[in-house]
Amino acid sequence: MDGSASTSNGVLVRVPAGPVILEGNLSVPESASGVVLFAHGSGSSRHSPRNRYVARELNSASLATLLIDLLTSEEEAVDAYTAKLRFDIGMLAERLVAATDWLRIRPETRNLDIGYFGASTGAAAALVAAARRPQQVTAIVSRGGRPDLAGPILSMVHAPTLLIVGGNDHAVIEMNQEALEQLEVEKKLDIVPGATHLFEEPGTLEEVARLAAGWFNRHLGQSSSRTGTTTE
Repeated sequence: MDGSASTSNGVLVRVPAGPVILEGNLSVPESASGVVLFAHGSGSSRHSPRNRYVARELNSASLATLLIDLLTSEEEAVDAYTAKLRFDIGMLAERLVAATDWLRIRPETRNLDIGYFGASTGAAAALVAAARRPQQVTAIVSRGGRPDLAGPILSMVHAPTLLIVGGNDHAVIEMNQEALEQLEVEKKLDIVPGATHLFEEPGTLEEVARLAAGWFNRHLGQSSSRTGTTTE
């Protein structure tokens, strides 16, 4: 048992990831066509109001969601002072892989295609994790992400990838354009007019949710069979 309990934000779950246990919120609507695992960004957590909003919109679009803390509370305390762990893309990717493997054995999600929704540095971790689980991860969406931090692994990603950036987030637009060129899969860069990095402007986060739901619904739920093969 993982010690799961029901909350207003879904089921509170505990996901083993090597020597640590990660806490998350799992929501599985009826007739879900897939499950989206969220990879939060720098200094954020599963309690991010932006990611929680997007998760609710994905639930409304018949997609299950897992919002998970990639750092333990102790690690978050350290990271608040050092800001080092949030940029440890390899470690964050390992934890996403562990959560992916957990979703594959969880009864209510084991038959669902898996997508990743990454924000900021979490987007790089999502891309690296997807390259490590090419048979498991079916689609990726990045919101204001730093896919460039995935480096040469970008060319190893197999999952169709959507990059969403705010129109006024000029530095990040350039980083995403460079990363887009290195991706060798179905890919798209959507720029939301008038949005800054956190998509705080009226209507901009709603547009992110709409774009993400469209991408995931297009690519998840299309698998007729799954071998369960994993690749490191």
